[in-house]
Amino acid sequence: MNAKQLGIMHTGKGFIAALDQSGGSTPKALKAYGIKEDAYSNEEEMFELVHEMRTRIIKSKEFNSSKILGSILFENTMDKKIDGLYTADFLWEKKGILPILKIDKGLADEKNGVRKFKPMPDLDKLLSRAVERNIFGTKERTVINSANAKGIKEIVEEQFEIGKRVASYGLVPILEPEVTITIEDKAEAEDILKAELIRSLNNLPRDTKIIFKLSLPTKDGLYDELASDPHVVRIVALSGGYSQSKANLLLKKNKQMIASFSRALSQGLTANLSDAEFEAMIKISIDKIYDASVNKD
Repeated sequence: MNAKQLGIMHTGKGFIAALDQSGGSTPKALKAYGIKEDAYSNEEEMFELVHEMRTRIIKSKEFNSSKILGSILFENTMDKKIDGLYTADFLWEKKGILPILKIDKGLADEKNGVRKFKPMPDLDKLLSRAVERNIFGTKERTVINSANAKGIKEIVEEQFEIGKRVASYGLVPILEPEVTITIEDKAEAEDILKAELIRSLNNLPRDTKIIFKLSLPTKDGLYDELASDPHVVRIVALSGGYSQSKANLLLKKNKQMIASFSRALSQGLTANLSDAEFEAMIKISIDKIYDASVNKD
């Protein structure tokens, strides 16, 4: 674990840019960017196009460490290069931004109101490659679709078990048990989730460091007290389907959370924008998300 990088994530002012759309969500991301499915004929071409999109974002002059602490990458992006450097090295060496890797392989079918991880049989190989690629941390997402205490307990335990494996490689895991923002019992699910997170934190080895990535809560400030736990490096929020303006508004009401937005970050960015238009649009997004992350109501 790099102490300098850990310090940046723990106390730095800014947010995490999520650029980790994977196989299932890549076509949607490209479509939002203005590239239709008839523009590519196979997965390799699709990933090349999305890497071009990500490269354009990362190389923007606005995409820098003055407002962005880290960026989450898809595995395919980790193995690609920008200006001759592997993406993680470009982020850190040229931008001063911490590279983070999405490691989950998607979601299993729903059971007990939650969707756990699909099997990750090659996780140790992936984590070893992440270390070789100079990755700072990882991100692993599961989903809560109802206030089912049994399912939420299981999903938190699974997240922490994977997190401990990640930490054993010297990487900082981002545990992401997302609560679906449209469910009727969202507030109840969040109360159960918070209790389970506290219970699991109390059982963590003393030196293990983690980051939480959580849905913006129904009750303002619900997760703020988690930030005082010595294991917790940071608490970040996903936009979860909210528009950028709505996500920013909710984020301002949670004093200990910073953004880790994906769709809300890329909102309005399209392939047909001129360089000047692209820079103007991404500046607006970055400035607004930064403001919501550091300037609280």
